[in-house]
Amino acid sequence: MAKKFDYGEGVYYFNITSMGYNCITIHRKNRKEAMQTFENYKNVGKDVEWLGQWDGKKFIDTKE
Repeated sequence: MAKKFDYGEGVYYFNITSMGYNCITIHRKNRKEAMQTFENYKNVGKDVEWLGQWDGKKFIDTKE
């Protein structure tokens, strides 16, 4: 599946997988908001994957 957007430098990202194949990428500009949103989805039983902060070439700060 190809992404249809460019990642923003310094922005935090995580994925939500629905029904095993549909992947939605969520982003937040600061880590606190990103973690709160990530945890909310996790607490309601969603399948989530933390990606981390995009530095322009790769994800850094990849720990939840």
